[in-house]
Amino acid sequence: MPELPEVETVRRGLEPSMSGAAIAKAQVNRPDLRWPFPDNMAQRLTGAKVLQLRRRSKYILADLDSGETLLIHLGMSGRMTVSGDPLGQFVHEHPAIEKHDHVIFDMDNGARITFNDPRRFGAMDLLSTEDAQNHPLLSKLGPEPLGNAFDEAYLVDRLKGRKTPIKSALLDQQIVAGLGNIYVCETLYRAGVSPRRKADNISAARIRTFVPIIRQVLSDAIAAGGSSLKNFRQADGELGYFQHSFDVYGREGDPCHTPDCDGTIARITQSGRSSFYCPQCQR
Repeated sequence: MPELPEVETVRRGLEPSMSGAAIAKAQVNRPDLRWPFPDNMAQRLTGAKVLQLRRRSKYILADLDSGETLLIHLGMSGRMTVSGDPLGQFVHEHPAIEKHDHVIFDMDNGARITFNDPRRFGAMDLLSTEDAQNHPLLSKLGPEPLGNAFDEAYLVDRLKGRKTPIKSALLDQQIVAGLGNIYVCETLYRAGVSPRRKADNISAARIRTFVPIIRQVLSDAIAAGGSSLKNFRQADGELGYFQHSFDVYGREGDPCHTPDCDGTIARITQSGRSSFYCPQCQR
């Protein structure tokens, strides 16, 4: 499932074609994805102008001049691509509509935004912009890891007394929004901390170091266009490249990248998810 860097990469790719433009025509080709589309979604979107395109955790939010916000979740296999962009960001014309092109936005600037989702685990919803923060998918999210509310004091306080493994704690979206399996594994490697360690068994000084590491891992991934492991594509259809920079994720049995460490990357299962780490230099 796309994590924060992938969703942010898609948002940035869509922004030149969507922000400030109106949806000349919205086409909805099926009644549902992960759950049913809102009533009359195509009609409610057609003619609406996109005031801004933002991201909250792993969701893209398009604020409209109609007073509604379009919430988009890419799910396991969803991708949003742009064609026919008059700004010159994309060179290909509109392709033929494919089987899994479930939602299509023809913008008034000539761009077309296509949401393709073969497995249909993605989702879209329309909500009141004024009350968006109270939507069930958004109301309990923790702070954004790249925002000012996520700082050393906050993280120390939230992890105090937690007896779950640090890997599970950092995946908790109520503690920090948007982090997923890939980037928690990479963060813990750079921090030199085992994913097995209980959160309350890590010193406050050590926890404080997590904040800049998390930010750097995410920034590196965004700069590389995210990670393409299966279906993820950027808005121009290109792959992300951060997977070529993984230190631990997906590298079971490979040598550790830490200088002077002769360990190999191991994989364990925690809460049904694979954790990759070096048992020798992550303690």
